[in-house]
Amino acid sequence: MQFNNIISILLLLLSFTACQKASSEESGSDREVALSMVSVHEDSLILNADKGLVFYRDGLFSGRAVRYYENGYLSVAKDYVEGKKHGYYRKWFENGMLSFESKYVDGYQEGRTATWWSNGNLRSDSNYKDGVPDGIQYQYYISGNKFKKMNLSMGKEDGLQQSWRENGKLYNNYEAKNGRIFGLKRASLCFQLDNEIVQYED
Repeated sequence: MQFNNIISILLLLLSFTACQKASSEESGSDREVALSMVSVHEDSLILNADKGLVFYRDGLFSGRAVRYYENGYLSVAKDYVEGKKHGYYRKWFENGMLSFESKYVDGYQEGRTATWWSNGNLRSDSNYKDGVPDGIQYQYYISGNKFKKMNLSMGKEDGLQQSWRENGKLYNNYEAKNGRIFGLKRASLCFQLDNEIVQYED
């Protein structure tokens, strides 16, 4: 019987150690899920503009700041950790459809940011690194047709840049490299491309 008790105690200790390890290895997303249980109205937060930090009562805020429409639907939800945006920042239309979603890490946008039109179609699909647009960025017309495809390197054009009219016709198609532009870049829409040949319209 004593031996069985010893085994039981050892198993409990091992289980406790494993839980501690799992807790200490929580990812940022795990933390934000736990903190999202603490929700306050956005108006109750105080922004220290000089420090760029958000406070609640007497300390740095960790949790979720929310705002609602008059109809009771959620309008805004922002996740914070120790006064900085950390986790998801989302906005909704008054009908409850998602209009904006971005992820933050230590106060900076990181990874995918997306926006939607009120009809549910995707409006933009961007990528951020350390708070700066980086990588392929897309924009769309309200119809769902593609509007722009941009390649950015830390906020600057780098690579192929393209734009389309709503009818699908390409009107910008150029390569950006080291501050120089190679290819077709037109401010006006008085032309179209036909098999990569510029055809000016009357």
